[in-house]
Amino acid sequence: MTNTSARPRALDVGVATDVGRVRDHNEDAWLADGTVHVVADGMGGHAAGEVASATAIATFRALVGRTDLTVEDIDRAVDDANDAILEAARSQPGRRGMGTTATGLVQLGSGDWAIVNIGDSRVYRWADDVLAQVTIDHSEVQELVEEGLLTREQARVHPLRNIITRSLGLDPAAAPDVIVLPPVPGERFVLCSDGLNDELDDAAIATVLRENPRSQPAAEALVAAAVAAGGHDNVTVIVVGVPGAD
Repeated sequence: MTNTSARPRALDVGVATDVGRVRDHNEDAWLADGTVHVVADGMGGHAAGEVASATAIATFRALVGRTDLTVEDIDRAVDDANDAILEAARSQPGRRGMGTTATGLVQLGSGDWAIVNIGDSRVYRWADDVLAQVTIDHSEVQELVEEGLLTREQARVHPLRNIITRSLGLDPAAAPDVIVLPPVPGERFVLCSDGLNDELDDAAIATVLRENPRSQPAAEALVAAAVAAGGHDNVTVIVVGVPGAD
């Protein structure tokens, strides 16, 4: 299990990742640097998923250190990541068809948060002792939930739960969701690959956050709980805590 932490610009940030109990290598990748936080969950055989997620993260790294970011910059980073993955796939036949999810929390020049998502990795927001999923999964089961054919709990165990409808690495490129939120003192965000929410429901995630007010212990505890609950997939978690009011 690999862990790291950082606290840029007074943010309390923790990161944890684990290969899980079933997979033989970790196809997740992550970035937590300054005010740019991204989780990517790769897909593809022969380690191609690992290449796709790493390629996406390398592209988003270009946003680090900028204090003038806009939503257009986020959209451009997604497009650049998609192009880079397609080019990497074209360069080696064994990588054809590889792709990755990407979900991120980025502070804009305005001070607002931009939450970006493509695929079924997630961003949750924890505030006032309530956990809410901010992103919407781009998946077959989410479409069934929206049509009223499945409940959220049924979707968690449905055989189609890992079939996603949008990802990076498609031609033509799929559009990401970008949500802009004003910052709220004391809020916390959880970014995760589906290895977390496939094993833990929202109530279990909330319990871990309640028991771990600091981000690094929270990230480690969430990953450990997902592995203990089955660990059927790689699991990566970034927890971002915003300082409370003075």
